[in-house]
Amino acid sequence: MLTPTIPGWKAECIGDDIAWMKFDEEGVLRAINPEYGFFGVAPGTSMDTNPQALLSCQKDTIFTNVATTSDGEYYWEGLEKEIDLEGKQVTDWKGQPWTKESGTKAAHPNSRFCTPASNCKVMDPLWEDPKGVPISAILFGGRRPEGVPLIYEAFNWQHGVFVASALCSETTAAAEHKGKDIMRDPFAMRPFFGYNAGQYFNHWLSLENDKNHKLPKIFHVNWFRKSAEGKFLWPGFGENCRVLKWIFDRVDGKHGVQESSVGYLPENDSLDLSGLGEVNMKELMSVPTEYWLEQLDDIEKYYEEQFGEDIPQQLWDEVHAFRERLTNTPRAA
Repeated sequence: MLTPTIPGWKAECIGDDIAWMKFDEEGVLRAINPEYGFFGVAPGTSMDTNPQALLSCQKDTIFTNVATTSDGEYYWEGLEKEIDLEGKQVTDWKGQPWTKESGTKAAHPNSRFCTPASNCKVMDPLWEDPKGVPISAILFGGRRPEGVPLIYEAFNWQHGVFVASALCSETTAAAEHKGKDIMRDPFAMRPFFGYNAGQYFNHWLSLENDKNHKLPKIFHVNWFRKSAEGKFLWPGFGENCRVLKWIFDRVDGKHGVQESSVGYLPENDSLDLSGLGEVNMKELMSVPTEYWLEQLDDIEKYYEEQFGEDIPQQLWDEVHAFRERLTNTPRAA
């Protein structure tokens, strides 16, 4: 999904949404992609939002619950620019005739495409290397319309596991929720946990016990923060490379940081905004104390009701440390 806008930068793809990770003999965390291809939500996928995915769908692809046109094209909401429906008959995902005036969706909101990774023009040449690729940073994130800054770095490994355990996101069609509910989604793994999630948290915490492990830095990103008027504060898409550039610099030991109650924020002017246009960085990077105090109350309730005694003590330690940081921080609007 990332086409960098910074001159001289490129992005290559290793996989879609699954990584199998292990430490090699030198203690470096490596990841392989166990999948043969990409399995993505179709509606909203377009040349504007995800050109590589759409280009990958031009052959050898399976579609489920999308609409079709009388000349053999697939169709879904978001393809208005790419597919001209003039003079064509459209059959919706239920097999019924459909027009833009029908008042219904042509494709199911959770309709999918499934296409081979080899169709993607930006696959890394080593994407099938059994040794895997080295992991220098791990990014967690959620669709957070308020309160959460664009990017922050965890203070340390334990704090990073806490951040991941309390991930929160506005729900999407993939989570089978209606409306715009806010859902706790630990490690972005809520639908996929195969065993006790409290033990899963403890496994992540235990990785720090082996001193041979070269642990990657952990970051939290939020591309979806909105202004008081309901407009996105960050342009997203290819511009996200600017955040990744800062992350790479941090991995390389460059740039200082500003400490906040949630984590380390980019120091002034260290995020490359050259040629971007006007962005309200003050609002985008703000950490409103009252908002986070409410969030912390919700996290405590979530831990108690969902996990009980299975929550590792280290994560409760992080809860208490977070509350202390918040209560010792001047109230922010």
